[in-house]
Amino acid sequence: MNNASEPSYRYRPVVATSFGILFVSTASIFIRFAQEEASSLVIAAARLLIASLVLIPIAVLKNKHELRSLTRADLTKGALSGLFLALHFVTWITSLQYTSVASSVVLVTTTPLWVAILSPVVLREPITKAVLIGLAISVTGGVIVGIGNACHIQNVRLVCQEQIFGGQAMLGNILALLGAWMAAGYMLMGRQLRKKFNTISYTSVVYGLAALILFVVVVIRGEPVLSYSGSTYIWLIALGIFPQLLGHTLFNWSLKYISAAYVSLTLLGEPIGTIILAIILLRESPTFLEGIGAGLILIGIMVGSVGKLRRTSGA
Repeated sequence: MNNASEPSYRYRPVVATSFGILFVSTASIFIRFAQEEASSLVIAAARLLIASLVLIPIAVLKNKHELRSLTRADLTKGALSGLFLALHFVTWITSLQYTSVASSVVLVTTTPLWVAILSPVVLREPITKAVLIGLAISVTGGVIVGIGNACHIQNVRLVCQEQIFGGQAMLGNILALLGAWMAAGYMLMGRQLRKKFNTISYTSVVYGLAALILFVVVVIRGEPVLSYSGSTYIWLIALGIFPQLLGHTLFNWSLKYISAAYVSLTLLGEPIGTIILAIILLRESPTFLEGIGAGLILIGIMVGSVGKLRRTSGA
């Protein structure tokens, strides 16, 4: 009825995912600093625990009726979503120990490719032509960003360092790709639960279960958690608040209104945000190839966004 507010409301998920990109782009930088003392497993567990400690009390106070309405099927889906999320963070964060930030972030953000392949089967959600085109452009840009740190153009030829294809770099790349597969499972399960529960209820359950899974593993492995310097705890807290609590929660809110494929497509903006923050905070300028790849990613996201909004306005 309120025609004036409808266009504004339609753009809210796009604005939310844009801010989500900004927040999640800080993750790689915070993780690299924290990895000077803490293990990847502890970092992943701390990230989720901090977010859970904020969200669970809010959910209990404001959404008791929703939490009480959780069925066994809901809890099963929540547990699977939490497991996928836990595995995503462990594999991806560990990958940052072995490969470059650019390569790791780009490989893990191939998530939309796997979501796009599985969405029609798992969720019965058709993939629009615009999203597929945007996906193809963005993934191409992502690959270019990934090789931009280890390759350069010489005499109109692409020349790459040999070590990028083997050794520790290859292990890191495989772990990042596994992280993308786990993130796809998390997205697909989340899309089903978000249709029934609000953002706070959903994220408190999934983050809490993921944190519980990881801390059980931390205890079993005997990982230290109380012997780090103050700066490491600051990075862990920042990681839990900015990319996790703010960034991922914005993406989870968007899942209720737009498709999992589109939300995961916007995640391809993370390499761009990471490069920008690296320039500001680490004084690391992108290479020529990284700049080209980042531009393609932006174009792909814009194509997917425009297609999504047109489809919504015509519905």
